[in-house]
Amino acid sequence: MVIENAFKIDLLVEDKLILEIKTVDYLNDIHKAQILTYLKMTNCKLGLLMNFRTNYYGVKRVVNNI
Repeated sequence: MVIENAFKIDLLVEDKLILEIKTVDYLNDIHKAQILTYLKMTNCKLGLLMNFRTNYYGVKRVVNNI
């Protein structure tokens, strides 16, 4: 079963890097699961989960172990 428009990647760079942009108080496991799903669906190896609502370093590197 195919569900069109079910997933929307925020930014895909040269079909190699996925950027997922958030503005939340804290990144949690559901955000990591979301970007891992995108990585697996696109066969990309690297993603960056970026949070712009924080006072500290708000970028997490996520790797798809294909």
